[in-house]
Amino acid sequence: MSDLPSNYSQHRSILITGCSSGIGATSARLLRGRNWRVFATTRKQEDADRLKSLGFDAYRLDYEDPDTIRMTADAVLEATDGRLDAVFNNGAYAIPGALEDLPVDAMRALFEANFIGWHDLTRQVIPAMRARKSGRIVQCSSVLGFVALKYRGAYTASKFALEAYSDTLRQELSGSGIHVSLIEPGPIDTKFTENAIANFDRWIGEDGTSVSVHEKTYKIRRIRMEAGEPGPFKLPPEAVTKKLIHALEAKRPKARYHVTVPTKVMAVAKRVLPTRLLDRLCIWAADGEE
Repeated sequence: MSDLPSNYSQHRSILITGCSSGIGATSARLLRGRNWRVFATTRKQEDADRLKSLGFDAYRLDYEDPDTIRMTADAVLEATDGRLDAVFNNGAYAIPGALEDLPVDAMRALFEANFIGWHDLTRQVIPAMRARKSGRIVQCSSVLGFVALKYRGAYTASKFALEAYSDTLRQELSGSGIHVSLIEPGPIDTKFTENAIANFDRWIGEDGTSVSVHEKTYKIRRIRMEAGEPGPFKLPPEAVTKKLIHALEAKRPKARYHVTVPTKVMAVAKRVLPTRLLDRLCIWAADGEE
């Protein structure tokens, strides 16, 4: 990172969502170690209280609850005298399952958490950044933001939407001093799969599989997911934080950061393969994942 200015992060401030564990928690810890003032948010109040006990400025922010987004944004802007330097939109979840089995309410809830809430928070911090002609907006997307895998349709749709949103926002903020970056991880060692199983049970459920043509596949995939065996390309959350630091501190941050081998491979495949061959590759990857 030779393009990083010395002491760039001194007294800088960032709001990070999804800090109860995984990427958010790791990023909050490591950025604090780089002299960033970290405003860490979590969906549950007990997790925010735990972070407060560790010395963080911590708040409850649930992307599905607009009141918590507004109150947290107001509190953070007040605490920084309107000088918030960056926001890292990170918290998201998946509901595994075939699209034909996914209830409409499940899709609405997921988009509220994975997309609409991100838009809400982003809109509330942009005016302060515009006033200072400076800011960084970093979005945690996914390899599934530019390639689709079966049985991940809801999550993939939300990440495709996020990619288009971020590209548009980057164009609209051109010349404002505000930079927009996407981080696109592949498999990362977090509680993502554990939470996905819980969401499957909530919205589709073991009883629901008995009336699905995908029943056999669900059972096989569930066994794999519950086993929790780390894949050969799975990286720790620090791999994402490394890219986040560059997006925040580089003089010229990238529009996109690829994390893990699968993301890099799929990015090339997306560019060079015809649709039919890309579909075959994605089906093969989905069948062999977990």
